[in-house]
Amino acid sequence: MDTKKKELVGAFRNGGSDYRPQGAPLRVKVHDFVDKALGKVVPYGVYDVAANQGWVSVGVTADTAEFAVQSIRTWHQRMGRARYPKARALTITADCGGSNGARVRLWKLELQKLADETGLIIHVHHYPPGTSKWNRIEHRLFCHITQNWRGRPLTDHLAVVELIGATTTNTGLKVECALDANTYQKGVKVSDADMACLNISGDAFHPEWNYTIKPRQAAAV
Repeated sequence: MDTKKKELVGAFRNGGSDYRPQGAPLRVKVHDFVDKALGKVVPYGVYDVAANQGWVSVGVTADTAEFAVQSIRTWHQRMGRARYPKARALTITADCGGSNGARVRLWKLELQKLADETGLIIHVHHYPPGTSKWNRIEHRLFCHITQNWRGRPLTDHLAVVELIGATTTNTGLKVECALDANTYQKGVKVSDADMACLNISGDAFHPEWNYTIKPRQAAAV
């Protein structure tokens, strides 16, 4: 899982080229100043390595840990639970920084809430700093999304969702996407008391990057 780079929404130039009728280029704005009405979108991706399927939540506010975990929650509700109905654990590989960083307290707190809700044991493994390009989501999902919408302005939120959802490959990649219109606040502080309540344990190998979060109570039926 990872966050794709933020994208401007509006009639802005998008990298790459595509076929157009001769003499009828698609006109876009000269400058890339943010459109105050449309703003930017934050695509957050969850890639299922075994199934070659991706889920992307398109946020419209901030890239926070709460948004990251909500993306996992939505993937589980709409894709993961149906595919793995007997699952008792979830393994997540993520970068070491950003909204899902190894040192982000809110990330761990929100994962604890997810574990409590679902009853899943959550194993988290962070890539070491400087190795984010090892993350399979980069070259199995994000690069194909970029290729699919090359040369097409992301004129509105619907266009972003449809272009991401239309991404496929010859190897069978399937992608689902939805807009997340919730508001996520930046700068949320997590107290030492909240951290002390987490049911978290570090692995023997680099516990700062590899840890397990178990439910604090039975999942609600």
